[in-house]
Amino acid sequence: MSSRTRNLTLLFVCILLVAANLRAPITGLGPVVGLIREDTGLSGTVIGLLTTLTLIAFAVISPLVPGLARRFGMELTLIVSLVVLTVGVIVRSLPSAFALFFGTALLGLAIAVGNVLVPTMIKRDFPQKVGLMTGVYSSFMNLWAAVASGLAIPLAEGANLGWRGSLAVWGVLTVIALIAWLPQLRYRQAPQQGGQQAKGSRINLWRSGLAWYVTLFMGVQSFFFYVNITWLPEILHAQGMSTETAGWMMFLLQLVSLPASFLTPIIAARLKSQRVIALSVAAGFGIGYVLLLTGGLFLTVIGTSLIGIAGGAGFSLAVMFFALRTRTVLEAAEMSGMAQSVGYFIAAIGPMLFGLLHDLTQSWTVTYITLFVTVVILAVLGFGAGKNAYVVATSPSSTAEGSLRKKTS
Repeated sequence: MSSRTRNLTLLFVCILLVAANLRAPITGLGPVVGLIREDTGLSGTVIGLLTTLTLIAFAVISPLVPGLARRFGMELTLIVSLVVLTVGVIVRSLPSAFALFFGTALLGLAIAVGNVLVPTMIKRDFPQKVGLMTGVYSSFMNLWAAVASGLAIPLAEGANLGWRGSLAVWGVLTVIALIAWLPQLRYRQAPQQGGQQAKGSRINLWRSGLAWYVTLFMGVQSFFFYVNITWLPEILHAQGMSTETAGWMMFLLQLVSLPASFLTPIIAARLKSQRVIALSVAAGFGIGYVLLLTGGLFLTVIGTSLIGIAGGAGFSLAVMFFALRTRTVLEAAEMSGMAQSVGYFIAAIGPMLFGLLHDLTQSWTVTYITLFVTVVILAVLGFGAGKNAYVVATSPSSTAEGSLRKKTS
């Protein structure tokens, strides 16, 4: 094995360890929401704010990450984020309501860095295998998200750790990732600036219609994900399912997303247009929610599975759009930052909104109506984002800013 191959293999392992930490600390929260409410007396609206805080942190820090990476290097930026993530997980588990919210905000800031930089790093270091590597990265992220969902209640009640201990366990995973990343400082480098952008030029995507389609698609599919992990266990429990079974349904939702997370980027990379995939994602969400509304264990299992498949495919497709709709690593970093900034502001609305709607109506009927409307919006956005075109990122002074360039074969 050559030195370059060995280095890339180690880098890929490190990327997977980061991926394991990008969802597990969040998905482990949903199943224990009921325990938190009982222990703290917080309302549904306030509990929904926990997930919303994470997403607001994503939105605030994401557009800053490309600049930080250019200044300090991707590797060092990721290592610092892992330190902050570890601190956030620990602080969130301390016996204080303030610590619960402050720690949640910290881990949100840290996770945002990985969300932006990992897809960019894949495009930089694995340019010929973007689809495959994105698929593996997305699958590994969803795998650990599933593990965190499934183990949340057993750790809290079966292992007698309580909900605080159940959340604190994931600090072990962050420490492992941090230790593994330290040797990567030897290869510290900033994202390459090539292609059409001269060194030091300023990239602007904010007037690009295609960039906005990608951004909004990212936001709406994330809206579904965070609503699901925050409130789906509570919705199922309200329909008569036990708390533990509802937690395992979240495990199922994440587990079935793995094949879709892996295969979708590979298929998307081979297609000129990804519109069919995007519309299939919207259809999966819509049919899945209809089945959940119908009720019954069998239909609930099928509906949860469809939602999980749609979620896995939707996320990995959104991440692939960062590479498919851009030409250079610099453009991909800026596209990732823009999409995750605005996108997570959109996603942040979901958990708190659904908690508020439930508090006001004392039922989940209005939330289902909201979900069905959002499915239609996702279909429209996916049709636009799946267009066979590149964004043209230029300086603010360019009169051609925001236009699209058709791909050439």
